Amino acid sequence: MHDKLYIVIPCFNEEEVLSETANRLADKIKIMIEQGLVSENSKVVFVDDGSKDNTWKIIKQLHNENKMFSGFSLSHNVGQQKSLFAGMVTVKEYADIIVSMDADLQDDIDVLDEMVKEYQQGNDIVYGVRSSRKNDLFIRRFTSENFYRFTRMMGIEIVPDHAHYRLMSRRAVEALSEYGEVNLFLPYLVPQLGFKNTIVYYERNRRFAGETKYSLRKLFAMATDGITSFSTKQ
Repeated sequence: MHDKLYIVIPCFNEEEVLSETANRLADKIKIMIEQGLVSENSKVVFVDDGSKDNTWKIIKQLHNENKMFSGFSLSHNVGQQKSLFAGMVTVKEYADIIVSMDADLQDDIDVLDEMVKEYQQGNDIVYGVRSSRKNDLFIRRFTSENFYRFTRMMGIEIVPDHAHYRLMSRRAVEALSEYGEVNLFLPYLVPQLGFKNTIVYYERNRRFAGETKYSLRKLFAMATDGITSFSTKQ
């Protein structure tokens, strides 16, 4: 029996990209099913993080049209990390493999099959890592480079140029769900689990439509919360 793949996607005001994201993922998963990589019961689960636009309406429409798509709506906005965590913990009862990714199609879905193959080789965690930052603005590239340098100085284990695109086995997510951290920052937390892992490199695309919801200020705030939770420095 093939493994059931669940892709968890946190969404906040993503009405401009959801339909295209769903179409591309449906095509990709269909191919993976035909190749025998994943179960025909594999799904995409959207987590609506208190959106103010038509995001939830579109999610419900996608589900009505194709049962491959599912989702749930949070009562209010809790932020990307907590909404992603909630989605992963919810689906772990049904999935063998859980992939987290953003809704904006910047993560290259064509490496999903490579991620699954790495899992089949015995890796419980497969990190999607950017092969370059050539599409980034200078200020974002400069900030990222110094951020990774600072986290290493603080004694925090982190995978450089990895954000939220990753595959995790069910047992890895079960271990993740046992953490009681208030300030969730998954790029810090996941490496602490200690499971066998590897990296798949990909070229990050430009956002398909709309604007990023994560300004440098928000990203810095999330990272700061994570540092205060995981730093080994006194």
